[in-house]
Amino acid sequence: MNRLNDLIELCKGHVVYIQTHNFPDPDAIASAYGLQRLLEIYGVESRLCYDGRIDKLSASKMLNAFHIEMLPYAQLVPDMRETDRIICVDSQKHSGNVTDFIGDEIACIDHHPTFVPIQYQYQDIRITGACATLIAEYYALSGRKPDVDVATALLYGLKMDTLQFTRGVTELDIRMFGFLFPLCDKEKLDDLERNNMEFTDLKAYGAAIESIELYDKVGFSSIPFSCPDALIAILSDFILSLIEVETAVVFSFREDGIKLSVRSEDPEIHAGKLLHEALEGIGNGGGHAAMGGGLIGKERLPELGNYPDNYIRNLFLDILAK
Repeated sequence: MNRLNDLIELCKGHVVYIQTHNFPDPDAIASAYGLQRLLEIYGVESRLCYDGRIDKLSASKMLNAFHIEMLPYAQLVPDMRETDRIICVDSQKHSGNVTDFIGDEIACIDHHPTFVPIQYQYQDIRITGACATLIAEYYALSGRKPDVDVATALLYGLKMDTLQFTRGVTELDIRMFGFLFPLCDKEKLDDLERNNMEFTDLKAYGAAIESIELYDKVGFSSIPFSCPDALIAILSDFILSLIEVETAVVFSFREDGIKLSVRSEDPEIHAGKLLHEALEGIGNGGGHAAMGGGLIGKERLPELGNYPDNYIRNLFLDILAK
């Protein structure tokens, strides 16, 4: 509770923005929304924001289901000031997938490993299965029960980011599931979890299957057209499900560059660290031991030469060979 009080005091009397990573997923949305509603209880108003796109069907469904307003950075630029206060949620400044907004990033609440250390006035960075777990704990420790919408949103974010409690789960995730479950709308939760794939996604599955290349226990798949972040992540989980694969690297060629997703079941291969090291000097990447994401910006694509698939594959194989 003392930590929450510290955050509240930093926010009082200021214009406050809660910023997620550039392509917010259900966990990012749930965490930002849950924090916004908690701060409201203590008299702190805030706005949810992001840069990039809402490109996941699950994210769009969630925004509609809970009537959540998240504003793109382009709409905020005319009003934002350097003295406005920003809380980074499910993200960290300079992590590669977070735009540096005009305001002052005074706080960070995140569950990812830190690859570029930054000093915040308030910091809560702990490795958990989902960032929603940390926000749920704020409610639990403060003695404030989240209302049914907040509880349902947080539980949905928790389930999505842990792949239904099969990935990166910690004891705290389990405890917060127990805290949230009796408070949630189970019918709405079931509805959110159904039908999160679109017909056009099947084309990407076909491309991933046709392009797969296996090097020892590492599987690479290239999608020669643009895919949303969520779909690339789903495809990397799909490739990882093959019995021959312990580490999956999937990448998609998009207008903003090449988006990558890595999954690892090999205890010797940290997915986030592998991405960070493989893309160093050519792009940005990071994440957890089991999963990570990265981007090679479009301005760097000429450096990949005439065979970008081979170039990217060799970036990872060179790191793995060390």
